[in-house]
Amino acid sequence: HVEHDWQTSVWGPLYRHLAARFQLIHYDPRGCGLSDQNPAEMSFEGFVQDLEAVVDAAGLKKFALLCFSQGASVGIAYAVRHPERVSRMIIAGGFPLGWRKRGSAAEIATREAMMTLIRHGWGQDNPAFRQVFTTRFWPDLRPEHIEAFDALQRYSATPEGAVRIQDVTGDFDVVDLLPQVKTPTLVIHSRDDGSVPREMGLMMARGIPGARFAEMQTRNHTPMPHEPEWPRYLDEICAFGGAR
Repeated sequence: HVEHDWQTSVWGPLYRHLAARFQLIHYDPRGCGLSDQNPAEMSFEGFVQDLEAVVDAAGLKKFALLCFSQGASVGIAYAVRHPERVSRMIIAGGFPLGWRKRGSAAEIATREAMMTLIRHGWGQDNPAFRQVFTTRFWPDLRPEHIEAFDALQRYSATPEGAVRIQDVTGDFDVVDLLPQVKTPTLVIHSRDDGSVPREMGLMMARGIPGARFAEMQTRNHTPMPHEPEWPRYLDEICAFGGAR
């Protein structure tokens, strides 16, 4: 949620750090935040078109692209289609294959159970259901971060919208696009990420020509400000992004 993000302990510290060093343009994809939370279409192609629309509306000629989680696949597709516009790409916690495509029956069963929990518990006042989702991605959080994630989820999506996003990202597959990426790329991935296996980060780094892999020593999906890896995480992003 582009407005609420800045006020939270979840994303606010990262965005403030980046905004002090870059022109930072951040948007809510369809189904999230201030964008339409109940779009007629929810698809991979739709997500790529959203990024294209934001870049064109902002009048960006060439820029560095920072992609988190499912945004990695979207960014890869964009970089392949528009290599002249992406100066470099930074991927954090991303994956080239959605959870249905990874071949793990256990992960598919877990994700389907998660979608059931989201559908029935996301919008309730009792945060227990949402915290199941939070702790899967960020198991090592302080209490204030857990509360912030819980609030952010309610702001960011409806229960049905969250299910639709989870469902669509399960079928993402950009493996064939990886060798076509011409953009200098940094892949950042947490060593013990319980939501997106480390192998997914390695697959991207090995598949994208010349990509560099930076492994973070954390169980969280991405490092948080209270963790020892936080300064290195910021340094990797800013150095590769060409901070002023």
